[in-house]
Amino acid sequence: MGERGRGCCPPMDLMRSEPMQLVQLIIPIESAHLAVSYLGDLGLTQFKDLNAEKSPFQRTYAIQIKRCGEMARKLRFFRDQMSKAGLPPAVRSATQAEISLDDLEVKLGDLEAELVEINANGDKLQRSYNELAEYKLVLQKGGEFFHSALSIAAAHQREYASNQGSEVESLETPLLSQQETAIDSSKQVKLGFITGLVPREKSMAFERILFRATRGNVFLRQAVVDELVVDPVSGEKVEKNVFVVFFSGERAKSKVLKICEAFGANRYAFSEDLGKQSQMINEVSGRLSELKTTVDTGLVHRGNLLQTIGEQFEQWNFLVRKEKAIYHTLNMLSIDVTKKCLVAEGWSPTFATKQIQDALHRATHDSNSQVEAIFQVLHTREMPPTYFQTNKVTTAYQEIVDAYGMRSSVWVGKGLREGGEDLVETASILAGVAKYQEANPGVFTIVTFPFLFAVMFGDWGHGICLLLATLYMIIREKKFYSQKLGDIMEMAFGGRYVILMMALFSIYTGLIYNEFFSVPFELFARSAYVCRDPNCRDSTTVGLIKARDTYPFGVDPAWHGSRSELPFLNSLKMKMSILLGVAQMNLGIIMSLFNALFFKNSINVWFQFIPQMIFLNSLFGYLSLLIIIKWCTGSQADLYHVMIYMFLGPTDDIGENQLFPGQKMTQLQFHPSLLQIVLVLLALVSVPWMLLPKPFLLKMQHERHHGESYAALPDGEESLQSEANHDSHGHGEFEFSEIFVHQLIHTIEFVLGAVSNTASYLRLWALSLAHSELSTVFYEKVLLLAWGYNNILILIVGIIVFVFATVGVLLVMETLSAFLHALRLHWVEFQNKFYEGDGYKFSPFSFALLDSEDE
Repeated sequence: MGERGRGCCPPMDLMRSEPMQLVQLIIPIESAHLAVSYLGDLGLTQFKDLNAEKSPFQRTYAIQIKRCGEMARKLRFFRDQMSKAGLPPAVRSATQAEISLDDLEVKLGDLEAELVEINANGDKLQRSYNELAEYKLVLQKGGEFFHSALSIAAAHQREYASNQGSEVESLETPLLSQQETAIDSSKQVKLGFITGLVPREKSMAFERILFRATRGNVFLRQAVVDELVVDPVSGEKVEKNVFVVFFSGERAKSKVLKICEAFGANRYAFSEDLGKQSQMINEVSGRLSELKTTVDTGLVHRGNLLQTIGEQFEQWNFLVRKEKAIYHTLNMLSIDVTKKCLVAEGWSPTFATKQIQDALHRATHDSNSQVEAIFQVLHTREMPPTYFQTNKVTTAYQEIVDAYGMRSSVWVGKGLREGGEDLVETASILAGVAKYQEANPGVFTIVTFPFLFAVMFGDWGHGICLLLATLYMIIREKKFYSQKLGDIMEMAFGGRYVILMMALFSIYTGLIYNEFFSVPFELFARSAYVCRDPNCRDSTTVGLIKARDTYPFGVDPAWHGSRSELPFLNSLKMKMSILLGVAQMNLGIIMSLFNALFFKNSINVWFQFIPQMIFLNSLFGYLSLLIIIKWCTGSQADLYHVMIYMFLGPTDDIGENQLFPGQKMTQLQFHPSLLQIVLVLLALVSVPWMLLPKPFLLKMQHERHHGESYAALPDGEESLQSEANHDSHGHGEFEFSEIFVHQLIHTIEFVLGAVSNTASYLRLWALSLAHSELSTVFYEKVLLLAWGYNNILILIVGIIVFVFATVGVLLVMETLSAFLHALRLHWVEFQNKFYEGDGYKFSPFSFALLDSEDE
């Protein structure tokens, strides 16, 4: 579950989930709403849907849910309006006055109507303002067209008059004399024009279409508007050009108008008279000033209204979501035959019994009901939900287990190899939440997960960097809680305590590896080794001899940079990886024993735990023992040879690879190869031990229980545990063939997995070596190389490159890589030894979850 801070609850016990009980509540209708509300405040009851066969519209409180949905729509409308206005809602305060749902419904309706009216009036005024602003631009730019044309015509007239020396004709004198016009009035040319604005991106196409549609019988002039223009229709700022189109005839005018409409060009009336143009500009400017004042006043009024809404928005939103959740829960309750009571069923932790009864009593008292609600525990064989109480430290670890669970192989089919032998195919299925009261891997994950990460990430310099970043998030966690974080930052913040443990363990393993950004330090004592030649200074070419006591903690700094560094560290980390892997897999098998003892499953103890322990430790436990003996004795034995010929030649003499001569058993002296023969035989015997007895015993057990027609019902807790103890792969009808095949699959999976899982732990060695070598490359080939040039500019560039490479590659990519590999080791190699993960999470009805859930 999530984080909990209630003092009412017992101490946390992550090893087993909380004991659960199926409860039945019989609540009078008049107190049902308050009872569900108080239970939602308590957050310790998971209700069952007793009306699953009914559609949402057939349920009792469908009308109330529809009302809440309508109010939620209005609140979303207010949120959108506040977002557009840049007014964030105020934080919900606990001191605000309570308001009933009916009063809130009326208030939200009035506010919505007022805001819609303000928006409509504002949109109309803004559109009028934008149209007048465009009209003013048309008057200004169009006036420039006609003024320039008039100036050019006057200049041509003066030039013509000076050249002819004749009587100067006025500009008003018609080009055709009255006699000519009287002769043929049908030949008079009447030119019209249209003015407006067209988007600049469409201006070229607009001009081209005009030319083609009228076959060149129009004259178009355009002027670029320097500033952006707010379009009256869309309300967006766009670049536009003012245009004037001159045409002749009604047919051409009709074509021009259609083209203007097609291109979204806004047309405005225009007068040729310069005096009228000036008068119209003055009128438009005056109207613009008035509209600007009106629009600003409307915006201020709208802002004040939205600010008033924002002050109480979170309270209203929470109330609506709370009421909607209450009615959803009430719809899950069934009505008794008298239609006076509601019957509820659900799961709750056993420690919450007193609190639930108190909440029901308080609801009865506050609603003035004459009938007390009834609380009773039901006995059932149904699997209860899984509930772990966690805090802000352990929540992230539990989420890792719940989110990834384990991979369990199931039989999906059978094929043929090329040789003709059967091949059983398996598919891996992801499981999640622990089964009810199953042993929880999260307890051990708190320590083993960051430790295995640190084995791959061991560098106390990098660990300090991670630690500082994590401490920053922990110190400012209250501020981060109130902020909306990005996806990556939110994930890192949620796992801040996991990263803290990872950083601390990385510092520890870094001290063992003696690496600080790949640089060794003599922190605990001087190196135990000196140069072979007293006069030598290059330890990489001459070699080292031991001259002092062994370095007290971690790797001796003299190994770094020597010719033997890589072989030594490879041997150390590879053997250490095997030891850690075998230890963790043994822990997983021991946890299966705890599960079997807890659920009183003796079959799993004798025919699962014991043969698995024998098989694993006969091979890889023996290998781990050899590694420890070799370290303690300083033997030069070849462990590869020992393990290979343990199978290929179990009776052969070990010779110089003998690690512990003179062992005695039952007072008889025997050779180590005899022990290896015994171990191989035990491993071979454990395979049929796992495979054969369990299916037959399950069949006998089923036949014995099937023959019992009547049996006493067990107590509630025993009933729940017996259901949890029920084989997760069982079916309503016992099928021996399925059980046998399933056991065969699990036996093959364990036998092959013992080898592959042990080999999988070698990733600890591989990633640790990769991290160390990358760190060395960045230090020597970037930082030291830049330092050697004795140039301050090159040194600064080298430091910058080193910092970015360290942060980007080692502190980000390598951290993610080591995290994922540690994750895989837990939910594949460790958890598949005991963790079934086929339960379902306890999801109580709680108002505390409303703030973190979307509507």
